[in-house]
Amino acid sequence: MKIVDPKDIDRLEAKRLRPGETFCFRCYPEIECFNRCCRNLNLFLYPYDVVRLKNRLDLTSDRFLDQFVDVVLRKGNHFPDVLLRMADNEEKTCPFLNDSGCSVYPDRPDACRRFPVEQGLKYGQNPAAAELIHFFRPPAFCLGQYEPTEWTAASWSADQEAERYEKMTVRWARLKQLFSEDPWGAEGPEGPRAKMAFMATYNIDRFREFVFESSFSRRYKIKKDVLQRCRASDTSLLLLGFDWVGLFLFGISSKKIKPK
Repeated sequence: MKIVDPKDIDRLEAKRLRPGETFCFRCYPEIECFNRCCRNLNLFLYPYDVVRLKNRLDLTSDRFLDQFVDVVLRKGNHFPDVLLRMADNEEKTCPFLNDSGCSVYPDRPDACRRFPVEQGLKYGQNPAAAELIHFFRPPAFCLGQYEPTEWTAASWSADQEAERYEKMTVRWARLKQLFSEDPWGAEGPEGPRAKMAFMATYNIDRFREFVFESSFSRRYKIKKDVLQRCRASDTSLLLLGFDWVGLFLFGISSKKIKPK
């Protein structure tokens, strides 16, 4: 999910898809470039991607992050990026790619799910009114762009069952945008508050322990129905994590959670 400055839109090397505007694309096993896009990637994983993938693989969050993820804090950033670690082979393939294709296809990450469409949030003077925008950007080797099947951004998202991913990714992008300013102060981006924020967004199993097995409930008031949903659903717990980070670091009020 890109954060897009309005003045930069026309300079992006991609075709912007306005509502109802169509593009052509089809991917299938017999196409010559099949799975070529699954190699040597800088593939960003968003928090909901990690939840879906670790559950698909029946792994704890800790083990998934240790085995499949590179956490990178880039210069000038105040929250790390989480990237899928490519396999240690000559082509640096996606670790989930096998001879038949994607082995985690029903739970593939958001970026893979909507390929070759990318999405971003266009921020103006009012951050609360950020606009979701879409771009068509297949790589040069992609032959699927020459297929006659037509889509809009909306119909492609529906076909790829990406609506839930889109909602979760937008929620995350709005929160991550707050990290354009340094919230850490003297303790820096590797201090205890930073570790807690990363836990709440990317390590859902540890966050569950924090919510239900620590003094968390004595410090925060959470609606009973919210807690019930969080016990049953990683997605609900992740949304609570987003709200808690907003409150904990930036003082953003939430209907779900309040300090006692």
